[in-house]
Amino acid sequence: MTLALRVPEELSARVPAEQRGPGRDRDSVRLLVSRGSEPAHHVFRELPGLLRAGDLLVVNTSPTLAAAVDGRVGHARVVVHFSTLGDDGRWAVEVREPDGRGTTRPRAGGPAGTEVRLPAGVRLVLEEGLGGPGGRLWWARVAAGAVPGLLREHGRAIRYSYTERDQPLSVYQTVFALPSADGSGSAEMPSAARPFTARLVAELVSRGVQFAPVTLHTGVASAEAHEPPYPERFAVPEASARLINAARAGAGRVVAVGTTAVRAVESAAGADGVVRARAGWTDLVVTPERGVRVVDGLLTGLHEPEASHLLMLEAVAGRAAIDRGYEEALRGSYLWHEFGDVHLLLPEGPAHTEHCVSNCW
Repeated sequence: MTLALRVPEELSARVPAEQRGPGRDRDSVRLLVSRGSEPAHHVFRELPGLLRAGDLLVVNTSPTLAAAVDGRVGHARVVVHFSTLGDDGRWAVEVREPDGRGTTRPRAGGPAGTEVRLPAGVRLVLEEGLGGPGGRLWWARVAAGAVPGLLREHGRAIRYSYTERDQPLSVYQTVFALPSADGSGSAEMPSAARPFTARLVAELVSRGVQFAPVTLHTGVASAEAHEPPYPERFAVPEASARLINAARAGAGRVVAVGTTAVRAVESAAGADGVVRARAGWTDLVVTPERGVRVVDGLLTGLHEPEASHLLMLEAVAGRAAIDRGYEEALRGSYLWHEFGDVHLLLPEGPAHTEHCVSNCW
């Protein structure tokens, strides 16, 4: 799917909502709601009135890492973006160049054997490219156990040139984030959940909306690269699988908070639509052809029209809803990216249809 639109630079959210004026909080971002192909305009704090008792929100508990660390390759300054912790203790990393404005630009990857000197005497060695030599992501070897402390003491949140300045890591944590025992987490914030506040969650619970926590640790998604997602680590616990199946058996709608939650729960769903507890790695790419087996609706941010992201949205909501929603977002001057406004895609009719696999709206 290719969406023919260009997002004007002035529609990039440069700072978080709560920094845009007095009395504002995370839940003051705008909320575009699409039921079928008809969009309506709301504020995010109105979400409890748009859902109903028995609905289930699937949320990602992955914490955001302070994944950007300054280093040197020879005499050249670089910035390492730590992406994904592998099962063998290596990390998938992207090595970038400082751009002189507090952010970074792409740098040629590799070659194998390249050593990056990091703070506190930590050495990182590139071993092999993901997807072949010369790619932007590489598997790298670091001293065992060194990375969590390195990120804690010397890391900062990854940011791109459309943002105004560095922010504390707390700005990039969602209300659902939980620390991970092995130091793993998301290189970039699962940003669809950012507008939730503790007060809003309490109001949703009081109205009978339930939450099913899952985990998917997102890797880096450089602004310049529109690639399908790499394999990512995920977990759907038994309790959440039961909640999802119970909602599907009743009248509730299963609404994923973010594309990461879609990827996790759909990776745990069988062809029969039943979700079972699973943990491991997923390389699932949700497309209109594959369809969705579990998710009825989706809360998602507004991002550049990259193929993999929009294909998933089309699988959930259909092409017409996505085209109309993005046109309306541009017309209404909605703000894009992780600090921006959000889009709620809800079904028009019944919550779900037996064995529905694509565009069942």
